[in-house]
Amino acid sequence: MNRVIDFQDVTWKRQGKLILYDINWNVAKGEHWAILGLNGSGKTTLLNMINGYIWPTTGNVTILNQVFGKTDIRELRKSIGWVSSSLQARIRETLLTEDIVISGKYASIGLYDTPTAGDFEKARELMEQLGCIHLKGRTYQTCSQGEKQKILIARGLMASPDILILDEPTNGLDFIAREELLTAINFMTTEENTPTIIFVTHHMEEILPLFSNTLLLRDGTVFAKGKTEEVVNSKPLSAFFSKNVEVEWRNKRPWLVPVTCRK
Repeated sequence: MNRVIDFQDVTWKRQGKLILYDINWNVAKGEHWAILGLNGSGKTTLLNMINGYIWPTTGNVTILNQVFGKTDIRELRKSIGWVSSSLQARIRETLLTEDIVISGKYASIGLYDTPTAGDFEKARELMEQLGCIHLKGRTYQTCSQGEKQKILIARGLMASPDILILDEPTNGLDFIAREELLTAINFMTTEENTPTIIFVTHHMEEILPLFSNTLLLRDGTVFAKGKTEEVVNSKPLSAFFSKNVEVEWRNKRPWLVPVTCRK
């Protein structure tokens, strides 16, 4: 099976402290994964390792069939799109939305190269696909939080990546804006040549049906992994949270209900 992501017995230490350990995880081509974990569970560290910003202390990491230590990480990163709140904070507010999208082709914060007519056409197509074409010609500062996230996802897709990492993309969104963004993400996967999506979240109900697999990360290690309907269930999640919870499935999405909240 062609593996897009492959972690084998991975650990990572910082100043002698284990941050990640016993990480064994692989993502096959055609799969989309949700990653669930509380603050401090190691999610950001795991994403940094996928992108090659840090390397394992022990173990082996292979991304897109490229083995760490035997590949040019800078070239590999061109095949990975990453949308995060830290990226949003680095975008200049006066930039035009379409220029931000096009900058994804060059992996730059801002547009310093001369775009081609094809670049503008692709940016238009991506913005239309994500339901934000009405933002064309506007500056970043005039967009709502949800609109900004759509622009950044379009930017992440501009270089036609093989992997798209969405790191808590709904942070700061109200309920309506969140659902609109999730709808756009879902629609995106109906298009041809959709990249493998890694979706990081704190919120169970954001795990859309497209995420066939889920990874639970706790205290720097894999607590559980596998098919979403098996992992995102009352028994494993009660153990995961060390608290009795129930999972209710509504419209093929899981919703977490603490037992103490029930009458």
